Amino acid sequence: MTEQAMDRGLRTALAQLLPELRAFARYLSGSRTEADDLVQEAVLRTLRSLDGRSEGVDLRAWCLAVIRNTFHEQLRSRRRERRLAETMPEEQEAPAEQEVPGRMRDLTRALRDLPPLLREAVILVGAQGLSHQEAAEICAVPLGTMKARVSRARRLLADALEKQPPDPVML
Repeated sequence: MTEQAMDRGLRTALAQLLPELRAFARYLSGSRTEADDLVQEAVLRTLRSLDGRSEGVDLRAWCLAVIRNTFHEQLRSRRRERRLAETMPEEQEAPAEQEVPGRMRDLTRALRDLPPLLREAVILVGAQGLSHQEAAEICAVPLGTMKARVSRARRLLADALEKQPPDPVML
């Protein structure tokens, strides 16, 4: 196969993964804008690092890992920035009411409130449909750690959703 054909195949495969990558990034970051930035950065890093050599690479797992790593890099960077500017309030994007029905809004809020490591675990296993083993490999943690994170995340989500006041839109 020629280098151009391999490059075209890699780009096509990446294009087909974009909706799934964007959904994962959106759940991790809680923001459409940040999710788009994460996906863009992940695609650029993937293209640079694979450079047409994608044979034998699980592109889906690779890209999910790149998004995860990029998210954590950005998270660490934001923490440093926050320490420098403690007085500035943090902006949070609220989902548009027309976009998400009441229960989905509650779930989105509950997911956003989870600690990042628990959020990524429950998203990889629950929303992305990966096995605990696949998620553990992507996050570079032992299988038991991934299972514990998913379990804690599910418990926290259940608790948060039980405590949510009824949404007036749903009544």
